[in-house]
Amino acid sequence: MSTPVASFAPWQQRVYDQAVAALDADRLAHGLLFCGPSQLGKRAVAERLAQRLLCQKPLSDGEPCGQCRSCHLLAAGTHPDYQFVSFIPNKEGTRLRTEIVIEQIRQLSEQLALTPQYGGAQVAILEPAEAINNAACNALLKTLEEPVPGRYLWLVSSHPTRLPATIRSRCQRYEFRLPQVDEALAWLRSRGHSEAAAREALDAARGHPGLAHEWLENDGLKLRRDVAADMARLARGEAGTVETAQRWVGDEDAALRLRHAADLALAEAAGLTDPVRTRSLAAWFDQANRTRDLLRTTVRADLAVTELLLAWRAANGGRVEGARR
Repeated sequence: MSTPVASFAPWQQRVYDQAVAALDADRLAHGLLFCGPSQLGKRAVAERLAQRLLCQKPLSDGEPCGQCRSCHLLAAGTHPDYQFVSFIPNKEGTRLRTEIVIEQIRQLSEQLALTPQYGGAQVAILEPAEAINNAACNALLKTLEEPVPGRYLWLVSSHPTRLPATIRSRCQRYEFRLPQVDEALAWLRSRGHSEAAAREALDAARGHPGLAHEWLENDGLKLRRDVAADMARLARGEAGTVETAQRWVGDEDAALRLRHAADLALAEAAGLTDPVRTRSLAAWFDQANRTRDLLRTTVRADLAVTELLLAWRAANGGRVEGARR
């Protein structure tokens, strides 16, 4: 976790100010849930709040100094009273797990039971909280139900409904929302993007400034145009589903391609008056999102995406591909 050097985006600042007000009024709960769409800076806000709690020489406004030993340890990722819990390698060490498991929560609970080494608070941040498996959730619930003064357990989630209600109900909720278009555009311009590029990206990202910024920085819009071209060729019978699927899952952009594909179908549906076509596109939109979720499992990605693209072909005239399939 690094010392903050840049100001928050307006939507981050609003949530941070709410949490700071609760902290200053001694109303900050032991368990917090920072939730809302991905890439809106939830973890950054949680980290800044943790630094505010752990700083030994806060500034006159209560903000962390960035210079004390505690702040330096946080910046180095070695503060003994701060923990960040996320995916760890599997037993073979070949890849990261796709769940947060009970051993991690037990270790966390043991750590939170200890006296803080710097005499202040202890803070633990879990992200993505929705990835905590059932057994780990049960262990986490016990920790949330038995809070110790000065110990803070904060969950960061883009999909809070996937968390058990028993977990959510024991957390003070801080929700991030998409900003108004004007505010999002102003922020994108402040990041160095032109007005035209910012508008195109924000429209493609359905008003999400974090996604728009990422796509502008990393050729995400070019990828979206490529996906649109592939979908058009598939609909006309000019490309095969198998070869297209293999190309779509052949690199780290597979999930983003499916997001773009789903959004393109939704955008097309929004401009239609034909209810049959609209329902067909809506069904395919749902299937595309389910397929994207499958990419996080052990299902063969190329087969799942091939099935999705076959459904796209069927929804666009049902041409038989024969040997090109």
